[in-house]
Amino acid sequence: MAKSEKEWELESIQKKTWKRQVWDYFVITAASFIYAVAIACFLDPNSLAPGGVTGIAIILNRLTDMETGTWIMLLNIPILLLGIWKFGLRFLVSTLYCTALVSLFTNLLAPFGAVTQDPFLASLAGSTLMAVGLGFIFKAGATSGGTDIIVKVIRLKMPYLKTGAIFLITDAMIVTASAFVLKNVERAIYAGLTVFLVSRILDLVLYGQDEAKLFYIISDRYEAITKRLLEDLDIGVTHIQGRGGYSKEAKQVIFCAVKKRLAPKAEDIVRQEDPSAFMIVTSATEIYGEGYKSYFGEKL
Repeated sequence: MAKSEKEWELESIQKKTWKRQVWDYFVITAASFIYAVAIACFLDPNSLAPGGVTGIAIILNRLTDMETGTWIMLLNIPILLLGIWKFGLRFLVSTLYCTALVSLFTNLLAPFGAVTQDPFLASLAGSTLMAVGLGFIFKAGATSGGTDIIVKVIRLKMPYLKTGAIFLITDAMIVTASAFVLKNVERAIYAGLTVFLVSRILDLVLYGQDEAKLFYIISDRYEAITKRLLEDLDIGVTHIQGRGGYSKEAKQVIFCAVKKRLAPKAEDIVRQEDPSAFMIVTSATEIYGEGYKSYFGEKL
């Protein structure tokens, strides 16, 4: 029996999805290696603890005989279990894969030692490689685990706290702890510089100079997409009533502003819920209102 047009279309979407998954995991593998190079060849041998689970692992490595990569994996296990409990297994499969690779590559690269002994050059090169690695990991729909998951769980309980503020507080605590444990304030200052550079370079890798992304989504599955955007990303969504110019059919247009670091996840949600959805993504350099800038405060 000959296949209908709808069956051919469905088969094409499934084939594309399969190829996309293979490509995503290839990207995650390469990006995890780049991330591990930043740790094993620049940050760790120069005693730079750049916040997050990586920073804690480097500190614990100095207190024990256990390798930094092994600590990264061990510290992430309870965090990943917490993530599975709160967000489900599907959400964390790629993150678990990424975490395991970063741990493995970090241990394998550690014997090669530091590429440079200059802490400033190590901070600059390490932060650049870490940001590039993270950027491609995020674009492939994964995370590096660690504080990303913890912050998401904290915001479930305390949504009034800003994500950026939570990251800043946790990273500052870890960098400060490194100054006491490693007994080197200068290295802690360079670690703080690394945290700042990773944040800025990661933004450039993912989104250039744009502050946020605007999404216009047209889909018959707008309710499912809206539910995921609200629950998974905790962002505001507006429905705009539209009408097809040719079909004259009524359409619901999903409109939302998405923070830069969440935009790849928003794209993945649309792709997962409706691969045939019509989606326009454009840039926004300034957004005012709840969750973004206060108009009067930002102009002072």
